[in-house]
Amino acid sequence: VQLQASGGGLVRPGGSLRLSCVVSGFNLDYYHIGWFRQAPRKPREGISCINSIDGSTNYAYFAKGRFTIFRDNAKNALYLQMNSLKPDDTAVYYCAAGRFYGLNADDYDYWGRGTLVTVSS
Repeated sequence: VQLQASGGGLVRPGGSLRLSCVVSGFNLDYYHIGWFRQAPRKPREGISCINSIDGSTNYAYFAKGRFTIFRDNAKNALYLQMNSLKPDDTAVYYCAAGRFYGLNADDYDYWGRGTLVTVSS
């Protein structure tokens, strides 16, 4: 079981990035999937997630209106489109899959290695 996140990098405030997460070893149809992030000296926090049963999505307050989560079933991949990025968005971003739906990291069983996003001028 592997989740590989990519797409991070250095971006100026106000810019955009699209993160990708390719999954291998299991079918995303059977797991809820989400994006999380962890900034230095801060706990890991949920950003957004997709319910594998009905496709509904949930966003953390800081992501609403700026970030969009979506999946490609054919590619077994998950994406996070991030717009209007702010310096406070600087963190390592992780994709995860689990049996329970929500933004609580403890509910997720499988994690990717993370990709660093740095928002700075």
